[in-house]
Amino acid sequence: GYGLSIADFALYCCLGADGWTSKKGEFVHLERWESLLTSNPSFAQFKKAHFSQAKQKSSGGKRSEGKKDDVAQCPPLPGVKEGQLVVTRFPPEPSGHLHIGHAKAIFLNQYYAQRYNGRMLLRFDDTNPSKEKEEFEHGIIEDLEHLNIIPYKVSWTSDHFKLLNKYAIQLIEQGDAYMDNTNPENMKQQRDEGINSINRDNSVERNMEMFNEMHSGSEEGQKWCLRAKMDMQSVNKCLRDPVFFRSNILPHARTKATWKAYPTYDLACPIVDSIEGVTHAMRDMNYKDRVPLYEWVIKKLKLRPVILHDFSRMNFVSTLLSKRKLGWFVEEGKVDGWDDPRFPTIKGVLRRGCQVESLYKFMVAQGASRKEGDMEWDKFWNFNKKVIDPIVPRYMAVDAVNNIILELEDVKELRAKTYPRHPKDKNGEQHGVKTLFLAPRIFLEYGDVHDDKSMVQKGEEVLLMQWGVIEITDVEVTDGKVLSLKGKTKLGANVSAPKRKIHWLADTPHVVKAKIFEFDYLITKPKIEPDEDFKAFINPHSVAETLVLAEAGLKTVREDQCMQLLRRGYYRVDKAYQNNSDEIHLFTIPDGKSKAVSTFATASAKMKHR
Repeated sequence: GYGLSIADFALYCCLGADGWTSKKGEFVHLERWESLLTSNPSFAQFKKAHFSQAKQKSSGGKRSEGKKDDVAQCPPLPGVKEGQLVVTRFPPEPSGHLHIGHAKAIFLNQYYAQRYNGRMLLRFDDTNPSKEKEEFEHGIIEDLEHLNIIPYKVSWTSDHFKLLNKYAIQLIEQGDAYMDNTNPENMKQQRDEGINSINRDNSVERNMEMFNEMHSGSEEGQKWCLRAKMDMQSVNKCLRDPVFFRSNILPHARTKATWKAYPTYDLACPIVDSIEGVTHAMRDMNYKDRVPLYEWVIKKLKLRPVILHDFSRMNFVSTLLSKRKLGWFVEEGKVDGWDDPRFPTIKGVLRRGCQVESLYKFMVAQGASRKEGDMEWDKFWNFNKKVIDPIVPRYMAVDAVNNIILELEDVKELRAKTYPRHPKDKNGEQHGVKTLFLAPRIFLEYGDVHDDKSMVQKGEEVLLMQWGVIEITDVEVTDGKVLSLKGKTKLGANVSAPKRKIHWLADTPHVVKAKIFEFDYLITKPKIEPDEDFKAFINPHSVAETLVLAEAGLKTVREDQCMQLLRRGYYRVDKAYQNNSDEIHLFTIPDGKSKAVSTFATASAKMKHR
C-alpha cells in the first residue's frame, strides 16, 4: 500500500537526510520512495523536528551569536565532585496553589538535576495542620504534571515525624533546646530586645516533662513550645532561640490525631534534607539569614551536610504573590478561582495562554541570580510570543457591534477558498489549511474605515487581507458617520500599494460568535508597601468583554488551543465551539508590548493586556 509505517521513518533515519538524496539518478527507487515520504504532511513535521535536532547536536549544540545559553545564566553548582549523584528538592507547603515564583524554584531544581544527571525530589512540607489542605496537595501535583515535571520521588515531612521527634529529644538531652511557655507577644518582644526567657536554664528533666505534656495536647501542654538554645544576643535575630516544635491539636491530613505537636520548618527542613539524600538545597534569598540556623541543626545532630544554594525571589509589578492575599480574592469572589487568568498562579498563567516551554525558558534565563527587584510582565510574555507565533493558526474576526457592511458589486455568489492556517506554511503541510468564504457582502471593522485621523474615500484602494485589493466605489455618509460602502475587486493589483490593510469577514450563515476577554492587573499600584492595605488598591476594571463575529474556521479550534486573530493579537481558547447558539470564549494572551494591539472599542481605553 501507499500508507507510511514506522519502518519508513526508521529507514529514513538510518540512511540520513543528506548524502544519498543529493545523488540524483543513482538511486531511482529510493528517490521514488522519498517522493512518497515527503508528500505526507506528518513526515514533513517529523523530518523538521528530527533532523534539526540532529544538526544542532552535530554542531556541538551551538547557538547563533548574540544569544545566551541557558548554562550562562545557571552557573555550576558548588561542591559537585566528579561522579557524584546530585539530588535537589522542591519542598512546597500544601497551604495554597503554586504561583509564578514557585515556578522558578521548580525549574531551577529540575534544571540542575538534569544537568548533572541527578534526581529531583518533591517533598510536601506538611507540618502545619492549621493551613494545609489535601485540595492544595492535589493542586500542586496537578501543576507539576502540567509543567511536565516528574520528580524522582514524592515524600512528606510527616513521613519522618517519629524521627523528628527523636531528634528534638536529642537536642533537649544535649542542652541545645528547652521548653518555653512565654506567650507569643512577649516572646517576640524578648527576641527583639535580646532578653532571655525565664525557662531558658530549666533542667533537662523539666524540659522533657513539658515536652511530653505538649505532645499530650492538654490545656497546659498547648501553652508550651520547644525552642533552640542558640544566641539571644546575636545580631542575626533568626538565631535568637527560634521555635522548633509547637502545639497544634487539629487533626493532620495524613497522620490524623496521632500527633498533638509538630516540628517547624527550621528544624524539619535540614534534618529531612539530609536523611533523604539531598546534596544541594535551592532556597530563595529570603532564607539567607536562616542559613546559620540550618547549618547549626546539621552540626548539633551530626547529620550529613547539605550545600545551600541561594537565588533571588521572583516578584512582578502590580502583582500579589502572598497565598493569604490571593486567597482573599478567591474567598471574596473577586476572581473565578485559583485558575483565574488574572492570577499569578501557575494554573492562572497557563489558563491565560502561557506555554510550558516559554515558562521554562524564561525561568532558566533568569538563572540562579541573587539580584532582586520587581520585574515587568512584558518580558515574560515576550518569551511566550516567541514560542506561539511560529505555530499558532491565524483567523479573522470583527466587532459584532462596531462594524460596517461593504457590498462588492462584482462578486455575485458565495465562494469558498482554501488558505494555509499559518502564513509561513505556504502549502499547509505543517499547520493545515482552512476554508475562507468570499461573499458579495462583507463585514469591516468600523474603526478601519473611519477613525480620528481619516475616513475612507470614494476611489480609494484598500487591501482585504487574504483576498486582495478592492476599490471603494461609493461611501454613504450621514452626519459625518459612514453608514455603508460599495466597492469592486481589482484582481492583479499591487497588494503593497494600499495604505489601508484591513481584516474582514464574509456575511454568511457560517459566521460564528466569540466572546473576547481582555485582562488587566488586579491591583492598581505597582508595589504595595508592607504598611499598606492591598484592598485599597483593587482594580475595578481588570476584565473587559467584547462580542465578535468570526470566520467559520474557529469551529475547529479546541479548548486550550492558542491562535491569532489578525490585527488583534493572540488568544487561548477557554471554551470551544459547541453549537451556533453558544459563544466561543477567547482569552487575550499578552505579547510583550506595553500597549494593547486590540482596537476593540469597549476595551482599548482601559485594557493593557497585562
